[in-house]
Amino acid sequence: MFEFLFFDLDDTLLDFHKAEAIAVAKAFRDQGLEPTPDLIRRYSQVNKLHWEMLERGELTREQVLVQRFAFLFRELGLPASPEGCQDSYENYLCMGHYFVDGALELLQYLSPKYRLFLASNGTARVQESRLKSAGIGPFFENVFISQHLGANKPERAFFEACFAAIDGFDRSRALIIGDSLTSDIRGGNNAGIQTCWFNPRGAAPLPSIHVDYEVHRLEELKTIL
Repeated sequence: MFEFLFFDLDDTLLDFHKAEAIAVAKAFRDQGLEPTPDLIRRYSQVNKLHWEMLERGELTREQVLVQRFAFLFRELGLPASPEGCQDSYENYLCMGHYFVDGALELLQYLSPKYRLFLASNGTARVQESRLKSAGIGPFFENVFISQHLGANKPERAFFEACFAAIDGFDRSRALIIGDSLTSDIRGGNNAGIQTCWFNPRGAAPLPSIHVDYEVHRLEELKTIL
């Protein structure tokens, strides 16, 4: 049924929440701030809101990267440099990786049977470094990063650029797997391909976004394919 599988990277294959918490704590310390659990939690919320604004076309990537810290520091009255914090954070985020449970085993299982592709909105330097650290780049026929394509998920233009780069691509035999309803699954809807929502935390669906399949553990994907 499927031949072309598009995977999101963050919180689908690699544990971004864990990497984010560690990197932002180090960046805050560089700014003389104590990285309390409340501060890190609030940063994560602010960061998510800013990336959602990128998905809606309300902010550019460059604006997101600095303004998330500027918003946080302004909201909490913290005397820190948004630009300096962004530079430190990105450098720390490039270091190392943490797999989502079952991710490596799933890629090893799927790669001989399907054509695998990566589709990410993340910053190119960070994603390329994390892919190298994790050693999973060779599983993918191509890695599509929005910063290189000039369009972001969930825009149809992002997916059309991906499809145009794949020999023999057939939209009816394609599936996107990702954790984000607003980025991955809506993107699949916009591109006219089937979708599989990786939902390990049991989040509620959104009525405006169609989900073809839903899994709570990566290994469940085998039953769909």
